[in-house]
Amino acid sequence: MFVGFLRYLAKKAVFLVVTLLVALYLTVVIANFGGYVDNLLRAQARFDATRGCLQDPVCSKLQPAQRNATIEGDYNATIESRGLNQPFPEKSARFTWDLLNFRLGRALVLKDNQLSDDVTSIILERLPRTILLFTSASLISAIMGVWLGLRMARKALSLLDRGLTVFSITTTVVPPWVFGFLFILVFAFGLGLFPSGGMVSVPAKTDSIGFALDMVYHMALPALALILSSFGTWAYTTRNLVLQIMDEDYVYAARARGLPERTILRRYVLRAASPPTVTSLALTVISSWQGAIITETVFQWPGLGRLFFEAINTLDAPVVIGLTAVYAYLLVITVFVLDLVYGLLDPRVKALRRA
Repeated sequence: MFVGFLRYLAKKAVFLVVTLLVALYLTVVIANFGGYVDNLLRAQARFDATRGCLQDPVCSKLQPAQRNATIEGDYNATIESRGLNQPFPEKSARFTWDLLNFRLGRALVLKDNQLSDDVTSIILERLPRTILLFTSASLISAIMGVWLGLRMARKALSLLDRGLTVFSITTTVVPPWVFGFLFILVFAFGLGLFPSGGMVSVPAKTDSIGFALDMVYHMALPALALILSSFGTWAYTTRNLVLQIMDEDYVYAARARGLPERTILRRYVLRAASPPTVTSLALTVISSWQGAIITETVFQWPGLGRLFFEAINTLDAPVVIGLTAVYAYLLVITVFVLDLVYGLLDPRVKALRRA
């Protein structure tokens, strides 16, 4: 059985690695359409060669002709080392390999807090902030929505169920940034109860506890906007899923045996609903990260979404490509974890493994 499980995971891992390679390769091809990335890298190489010569005490004192020849030689060496003079198939494969190894290059405009232009450092500095806000909001939203959906299913077609269904659908169709604008107008500008944006106060708290509490205080409005926009989806989806499972023959058989409703719900219904619920949770977290551009911009939250917005505004192509690669990595890792969980939870997958 354990060997079958490892074989199952190995097949999934190979498939996801191939998927990641295709996604990264397509990212490189699309980004370099018309030679745009090539021109940027050549410009960077020219700038580095010129700056290196001017900062070198020996090179900077050379005659203009000799200095230009030195700069040109360094430039050509850089072009050759980066593979920019190779044919497109080889060049794109090299770029894809760099993305696969998380060598994301240097940003054109943006920098991290240490003024580094390394794209990897810039992204890794912003990533925990997005995870903190959106993962926390997604987990709270899922817990609230599943709990509410179970209550709606147990009282199906009642006044409570109908009212909550209308409320769930209404909140689902409103994007979180719309709630964000409303919350900022009411709670920040109107009542002055919460800050309108940012991650911490300026100046920031010096003690760790005060800093953490200040961060939670700044998270309140964006987290509330995300929760209110998404928990209705969880409630309505859980309601329909549970009602569908409760209509299965094995549930009727459990009722016929006289099992209590709570036992049926816990032993049969929730167990059958757990795999799709876990899938929805994981994919919701990933999609919330990808949809963070507007929400983080509205609340001035310095995460990946805000970084994406800044990169697009400044035409910083290496950062945009790096973020796309990071999202591809996160999605592939999430799907692999889901396959692992499915292999442990879903009896249908276990049957396929044994087959």
